[in-house]
Amino acid sequence: MSQVLRIGIAGLGTVGSALLHLLEDNGDEIADKTGRGLSVTAVCARNRNVDRGVDVSGYTWFDDPVGLAESDDVDVLVELIGGDEGPARACVEAALSRGKSVVTANKALLAKHGASLAKLAEANGAGLSYEAAVAGAIPIIKTLREALSGNRVSRIFGIMNGTCNYILTRMEAEKISFADCLADAQRLGYAEADPTFDIGGHDTAHKLAILTSLCFGTEISFDSIYLEGIDKITLADIEAADQLGYRIKLLGVAQQTETGIEQRVHPAMVPKTAAIAGIDGVTNAVAIEADKAGSLMLSGPGAGGAATASAVVGDLADLARGQRVPVFGKPAEGLQPYVRAGMRLHEGGYYLALEIADKPGVLARIATLMAEAEISLQSVVQHREIEQENGKPLRAQPVIIITHETTESAVRAALERIEADDSVLGTPKMIRIEKLS
Repeated sequence: MSQVLRIGIAGLGTVGSALLHLLEDNGDEIADKTGRGLSVTAVCARNRNVDRGVDVSGYTWFDDPVGLAESDDVDVLVELIGGDEGPARACVEAALSRGKSVVTANKALLAKHGASLAKLAEANGAGLSYEAAVAGAIPIIKTLREALSGNRVSRIFGIMNGTCNYILTRMEAEKISFADCLADAQRLGYAEADPTFDIGGHDTAHKLAILTSLCFGTEISFDSIYLEGIDKITLADIEAADQLGYRIKLLGVAQQTETGIEQRVHPAMVPKTAAIAGIDGVTNAVAIEADKAGSLMLSGPGAGGAATASAVVGDLADLARGQRVPVFGKPAEGLQPYVRAGMRLHEGGYYLALEIADKPGVLARIATLMAEAEISLQSVVQHREIEQENGKPLRAQPVIIITHETTESAVRAALERIEADDSVLGTPKMIRIEKLS
């Protein structure tokens, strides 16, 4: 057996601790598969006195992650600190500058600095692996970088945040509000105390930016992603979707168009018959449409210590075998500038929900405004509700409109005019309908 691969771990939170457990439990099996032992020689964290459920006394301790990255006793840096700047970026750059390979689970760092880090790695003959950064244990990075090298990918989409999927699944199954479900998710540990990063779609967007570069050979362009979270989804929306034959999911979508690359993260109505509609709870799923391989979907645990640590070890095993591929599937210098796609027809149409005053002529005015925006309506569903306001009955009619395919700019322009009508109560809501198989 060849020389042991010496590993330094920066960050001993949930994933870092799980990684130590995994290497301890399955170290012999990993060595048998790779022909080389994996040995943790040094670790780094903010506080060495925290009870992590694992003994770290046998490893060299560093208070500074850059010092760990530069140590002569470390061959590979595993960065599990998180964040797109600060110590995470500093230690990764330090390791790559010295020709040391890096394994990271840091999606934010890659979404912001992926191209420059790839160039730094290649210039110094180092590897940069990040299977754990996207969709946990699902091997989506290896699939795109290696298994589908002979394919042209036209679209990739998926459920990439378990917190959002858990909330939407429970709202539908148990008929509870978004606020109540979020509070329960926080209590159970599925959502952070400040859940904005998850429910606002930012976590999904970081992952999508990385996948876009892998699929289409472009530089990462996180800032080009249209971003919308799930915080405005109501139980009424979920029930309406159910009646129409759909389920609501937070999707990340990237696709090649005639004018460039389209990237978007938003809630979407997907047909109940689509495979991705059946992905529930904290499970993630990523679907790929390729010219030769056809349509593929990979699903599994998208987060959690054990699942993420499993992905980290997969990258370490490749390095132990001497396997290294370009960071984004092609040499970094060959990545093309990102070109944002122009506005085009949205094939699935739109779901629009609004409340109107119960008086004659309102629906006719709304239909006229939609027609003036050249939007064709597929259906209009009207329900009557009586609400109480200051003790007096207020007649409001919830109206659901389903459009035929149209451009988003046309829908938004029409909604601005509709919202300005005194007979429309509150802010109209728009959810895209996706045509997925």
